[in-house]
Amino acid sequence: MTKRTEDKYRGWQSDIIVDLIQRYGFEYITLNPGASFRGLHDSLINYGKNDPPMMLCNHEEIAVQIAHGYAKASGKPMAVILHNLVGMLHATMAIYYAYMDRVPIFIMGATGPMDEGKRRPHIDWTHTALVQGNAIRDYVKWDYQPTSIDGVPESFARAYSIMTTQPQGPVYMCYDAALQEAPLTKEVKLPPAYAVPTPSPMMPDPQAIGQIAERLCAADYPLLLPEYMGRREGGFENLVTLAETIGAGVWDIANALNFPNKHPLCISLDKEALRDVDCVLGLDIKDFEKATHELEKTKREITPIVKADADWMEMGFAEVNISKWAMDYCRMQPCSVRALGDTSLGVPVLIEVLQQRIAADPALQAKIAERKARIGKRHDETWAKWQQDAKKDWAAAPMTTERLALEVWDVIKDEDWVLTANTLKHGVRKLWDFDKPYRHPGIELGTSTQIGMSMGVALAHKKAGRLVVDLQPDGDLMFDAGALWVAAKYEIPMLIVMYNNRAYYNDWEHQIRMARQRGTDINKAHIGMDLFGPEPDFGALARSMGVYGEGPFEDPKDVRAALLRAIEVVKSGKPALIDTVTRHR
Repeated sequence: MTKRTEDKYRGWQSDIIVDLIQRYGFEYITLNPGASFRGLHDSLINYGKNDPPMMLCNHEEIAVQIAHGYAKASGKPMAVILHNLVGMLHATMAIYYAYMDRVPIFIMGATGPMDEGKRRPHIDWTHTALVQGNAIRDYVKWDYQPTSIDGVPESFARAYSIMTTQPQGPVYMCYDAALQEAPLTKEVKLPPAYAVPTPSPMMPDPQAIGQIAERLCAADYPLLLPEYMGRREGGFENLVTLAETIGAGVWDIANALNFPNKHPLCISLDKEALRDVDCVLGLDIKDFEKATHELEKTKREITPIVKADADWMEMGFAEVNISKWAMDYCRMQPCSVRALGDTSLGVPVLIEVLQQRIAADPALQAKIAERKARIGKRHDETWAKWQQDAKKDWAAAPMTTERLALEVWDVIKDEDWVLTANTLKHGVRKLWDFDKPYRHPGIELGTSTQIGMSMGVALAHKKAGRLVVDLQPDGDLMFDAGALWVAAKYEIPMLIVMYNNRAYYNDWEHQIRMARQRGTDINKAHIGMDLFGPEPDFGALARSMGVYGEGPFEDPKDVRAALLRAIEVVKSGKPALIDTVTRHR
């Protein structure tokens, strides 16, 4: 905490915001410069001594995405500053994704001056809105614009509490430019040191937990379907204990790493294993549908895989904090039991209840043992098939994504590694060993989310010295190429391996489907989708930004040596990029 000297009231009102940033322990602040927060900026440097350090980003979207990845990987929120109306509008997509992904980010904006007499001609008018938070109100947990310095401490404390209460999400505090720049003329009290920043988590109803236990014990083939549970302290380990206690298969929805993929009870990505499921327990879940249904993509038709009379239950926060605007809450799944509350509290109690019931029932013990053996046998057979399938077209150039996944795995498997986001269409989940909860904080959320989030993940693991790997799609990097400069400037060590198919191929595939359905020319499906003619040189792009770069590599035989060279750079504390070209799937 900074200290004022001589006159305790001498300073600026923006100093109070710095006091609060330091009081709440933010470790970094990302921003893109703007005159609307020049008062706060000066206070951060000269009053706050650049503690926490500011990280200059080339775009507001990158600033929010770094905070997004950092929070997912570390469990700690970052602070972000956005320049008035225009900076906030630049960042809107990244803010929406953070909200959708239940990630806490403390966003500070600026506006005005709201006092018309203090506005500069033109610019202060065009960059001011009434009320600025309206633009993102539907996809932040809370926004507020204090009218005086007296309202700053309380609203800051409330925003932090709301942001970090489950389900978590971004908040937005907007500070009037004139408020920031005004002299501090009186004492402004901060929240007391004893004040708890976040309320204790919410315990699910014990009676509902008992009902869940009863239905799991009665089921022939129960399924555990976790989505965000793994982000909670002990969530990964608790889920292993729960699965082993009841002998249930686990399908891990990849928005967090909830369950080890090589565990015998893991049935993720094996939809045929769901045919006999007669009981589903969703754990901190929004989307029951994608994992448990088949999708015919061209006709947009979905067909359930699990039994029609299956019993559905949930524990978590699905009905809390639903946006009134966006439909990220997905289709509602009718459930016989819905236990509202935190899985970090509810699952250990559920385990205890199950253990007591099972210990008293030898027949149930035998049923669970048989089921575990059956699921484990299928898991081992499926895993062996995936390894065999990955070797198909092994010598092809450009290489298959499966070969890229195995080439990377071969050089990182003995390191303490972390995968940032992209999973090569879930291919690495079939080939790598995700054995620890920090190995993967969850997948990216679409184009223009990967590089920024990956940098945040790498920043979170920097002190631990882990080898952070970003399997980086080419189309995504084209959105935010300037992010490479940020990684170089702040020496964020990460191995960037380009997943370069020279296309926005996900959408290209959609056009192929349309062409087949309509009988039009498939050979034209690439128009408006390809990234060739000219092909971006990502190795050269990296070098131009101060990042070690090699490639492009089309011959897979060249990849291993390049990866090893890049890893040495990363171990020295700097980012490195290897451009590998892959076949279209």
